[in-house]
Amino acid sequence: MRLLPTVLAALLAPLACQAAPAGTSIADAHRMSENVRVLASDAFEGRGPATPGEAKTVEFLIGRFKALGLQPGGENGGWTQAVTLNRFVTQKPLTAAFRVGGEAVPLTFAENVVVQTRRPGADHVRVVDAPLVFVGYGVSAPERGWDDYKGVDLKGKVAVVLVNDPDFATPEPGKFGGATMTYYGRWTYKFEELARQGALGVLIVHETPAAGYPWYVVRNSWSAPQFDIPRDPRERALVEGWITRATAEDLFRRAGLDYDQLKLDAQKADFHPTVLKNATFSTDFNVQITSIVSRNVIAKLPGTGAPQDVVLYGAHWDHLGRAGADLKGDDIYNGAADNATGVAGLLELAHAFAQAPRTRRTVVFAAWTAEEKGLLGSEYYAGHPIYPLARTVANLNMDMLAIFGATRDVVITGAGKDDLEDDVAAAARAQGRVIDPEPHPEVGGYYRSDHFSLAKAGVPAVDMHAGPDLVNGGREAGMKASADFTANHYHQPSDEWRADWDLSGAQQDLDLLYKVGRDLAQSNRWPAWRADAEFKPARDASAALRTATGSAR
Repeated sequence: MRLLPTVLAALLAPLACQAAPAGTSIADAHRMSENVRVLASDAFEGRGPATPGEAKTVEFLIGRFKALGLQPGGENGGWTQAVTLNRFVTQKPLTAAFRVGGEAVPLTFAENVVVQTRRPGADHVRVVDAPLVFVGYGVSAPERGWDDYKGVDLKGKVAVVLVNDPDFATPEPGKFGGATMTYYGRWTYKFEELARQGALGVLIVHETPAAGYPWYVVRNSWSAPQFDIPRDPRERALVEGWITRATAEDLFRRAGLDYDQLKLDAQKADFHPTVLKNATFSTDFNVQITSIVSRNVIAKLPGTGAPQDVVLYGAHWDHLGRAGADLKGDDIYNGAADNATGVAGLLELAHAFAQAPRTRRTVVFAAWTAEEKGLLGSEYYAGHPIYPLARTVANLNMDMLAIFGATRDVVITGAGKDDLEDDVAAAARAQGRVIDPEPHPEVGGYYRSDHFSLAKAGVPAVDMHAGPDLVNGGREAGMKASADFTANHYHQPSDEWRADWDLSGAQQDLDLLYKVGRDLAQSNRWPAWRADAEFKPARDASAALRTATGSAR
C-alpha cells in the first residue's frame, strides 16, 4: 500500500524483461516477472480478501511454497492462519450534508466526501444535525506537552480534523519532528484517538501534500468494501470519513471562520478546539455487515540450532479487488507493483534460503492479507502470533519492489528507529550503494505497511527500498518515473504487469534483504530499538521474558 518510493524491480520469462547478469543475484528476474504476471492477471480479480481472487492467490502461494520444499508455517500444522474480519459494505443510496445557519449544503459521495462505518453492529447509520467541532490535528500527546482536546466534550458531535502533524506546514521543526511524520500524523491515529475521545463521527480534511496522495486514492479505497478485525464497538466512532480541502474551506467560510487561520492556530501547542457555530453534519446509509475469514499464508524453514528463534520476512498478497471502474470501464485493480512484486520477492527469498544450507534460527515467510484494508492481516498476526513475538528476532518487509532498474542508493523508511538499519547500511555499502534520506518523510511511509504491525508489538522491523538515483538515468529519471507511477497508476486499474519493467533494482534489494536476514538467522544477536523509539518498551518486556525463561542469547 505504501506509495511507490522511487524505484522497483523487473519481470518474467522469455519477455523483454531486463535483469542483472546471470549468477549475480539470488533472485531470478524472469521467474519473478512470471509470478507477478500471474498474480496480477485479471483471473485473480485484483486479489481482494474474501473473493474468488483470494482463493486463487492462496492456492497459488501454497503451491509455490510446496514446490520450493518449504514446510507449512501456519496454524495447526497447515499453510495458513485464519484471519477473522468484519466486512462492511455501504449500501446506496447514501446521503450526507452540512447545514449552516439553517441552509443545507449537500455533499456528494466520492466527489467531495467519503463516509462509512466500521463499528460492529452498526447496520444503519443515521446522524441528524450533529454539531461540528474543529479539533486541529487531533493529537493527544502528553509526553510532548500537546493536547488538541482542551476542555471539549465530543459526545454526540462530529470532529473535523487535519491530516499529518502540527509540524508539517511549519518552517521549523517543533515537537513532532519537522517534515518527518510521526504516528500522530497518520489518519489511522486520528480515527483511533477520536473514538477514545468519544466523538460520534470524524471527518478528516484531505490535502494532497499532507496526506501524501491525491483525492482519487481516498475515493477509490473508500468506495470498496471496508474491513476490520473484531473490536469493541467503543474503539470506533460511528462515522469515519474524509472531505476535500475545498469542501472544508467552504464549510468554515459559511460558519464565519477562516480555514487557513485556524490551520495556523492548530500548529501551536496552545490551540483550543473551535465549535463551528450553527453548523451541523447529517448522514444516512445502510450497511451490510458480514463476518468473513481471510488467510495469511505462512511457510517456514526450521532452524538447526535455535529453531525457537524466528527471522520473519513478510509481504502483503492482497490488493483492492474489483472497485469503481476507470474511464475505460476497467474495474479490476490488478495491483501488479502493489504488491505482486513484493510477493514475488518473498518467493525468491524462499527459493534462495531453500537452496542454501539451513540456518541456526528458523526463517519464516509470511504473505499477509488485508494490508490494503488497514494492515489487518499483520495486525491480526501480531495479536495472535504463531511464533512468540518475544522470540521473533526481526521483521523484514517488502512492499512494492523496484520496477525501474538498478539504483545507486537505498532508502530506509522511517530511519532512526532500530539498529537493523545498520545492517541494511552495511549490506548496501557492500553493493556499492549508499543510504539516502527518504524523499518524502512527510507522508509517513513507516506507518503504511505491514512491518508497522510488528513494530507496534515490539519486534524490530525494517522497510527499505531502492532509492531514486537510477544507474541508467540518474536521480532525475528516477524521481520522474516514481512521480508518474504515483499520479497515473497507484491504486488504479492501470497498475498492471508490464513486460518492459526492469527488475534489476528489485534484485539488488532482494540480495540485500537476503544478506541481512541470513546473517541474523545464523547469529545469536537480538537487534535493538534506539533509546527514543516509541516501540522500545514493548521489546524490553520481550527481552525480560526471554531472560526470565532462561533462554536469552
